[in-house]
Amino acid sequence: MTHSSTSCYTIKNEKLVIDMKRNFVLLVTTLLLFTLCACSVPATMPQPSFTPDNTLQVSFIDVGQGDSELITLPDGKTILIDAGEAKTADALIRSIQSLGVGRLDYIIGTHPHADHIGGMAKVIDAFDVGAVYLPKVEHDSKTFENLLLAVKEKGLKINTAKAGVILLNEAGVRAEFLAPCADKYKDLNNYSAVLRLTYQDVSFLFMGDAEQESERQIIKQALEGALSANVIKLGHHGSSSSSSKAFLEAVSPSIAVISCGEGNSYGHPHAETLQTLDRLGITVYRTDESGTVTVSTDGTALQVQTQR
Repeated sequence: MTHSSTSCYTIKNEKLVIDMKRNFVLLVTTLLLFTLCACSVPATMPQPSFTPDNTLQVSFIDVGQGDSELITLPDGKTILIDAGEAKTADALIRSIQSLGVGRLDYIIGTHPHADHIGGMAKVIDAFDVGAVYLPKVEHDSKTFENLLLAVKEKGLKINTAKAGVILLNEAGVRAEFLAPCADKYKDLNNYSAVLRLTYQDVSFLFMGDAEQESERQIIKQALEGALSANVIKLGHHGSSSSSSKAFLEAVSPSIAVISCGEGNSYGHPHAETLQTLDRLGITVYRTDESGTVTVSTDGTALQVQTQR
């Protein structure tokens, strides 16, 4: 399912099932009239109130076959998760600047693959940066070396992103890492720093490229209610190696965002993942189809806007 307009979601789950036989035409008509009357009173119901000082905004930036999410908190602080590939760095910087951002208070590199940290060295050079978080894993690549050099030249230090580390907890906003849960993995994707961000009644889950091994560990370690999220950025660009049915059921999101490149050679998102999302009734937004996807919340409701 693709979307190209602004949508609004209220954080509420209701089901109304009406099963009637043809004989009860009069009853059906009466019920319909009653429903229409009931629906004529929405003005008295609470409506979403989005103002600059109460809105948290997440932009799932279209960086092609890669990941990058910019979070702007109600107090104006910012969090950047990943920075796409090196070839899209300049466009990413322009996108961030176009949102009026001059400082990145937190930068998170989920793991050392080039489609996640390729543009990060340039981003660090271009902005005032508060803190950098990376999982405790090294990678023998020029991309990773460039990132470490940029951090050093900026006079910054690297903070470890791992399960249990709280990024921030203030003014109704809490951001905590749920993964990596272990010190060693065979697959670099499972080192992904997974962040859960909560603003009042609304939560987001950013999965990096975490795969099913990491998902199982997250489920095992999460406290009751500490894994649910209204919006999930799917792991590994919608690959079938991530986003297991058990994990999605545990998270129970209403919206899933997939960051992937148009016509990518990996076939992302995989058909199996899309089928699982469809069976679970989760609304899907894809950057390859919709461009940058922006989700805003006042802590109660969600608004979704797509670039195209």
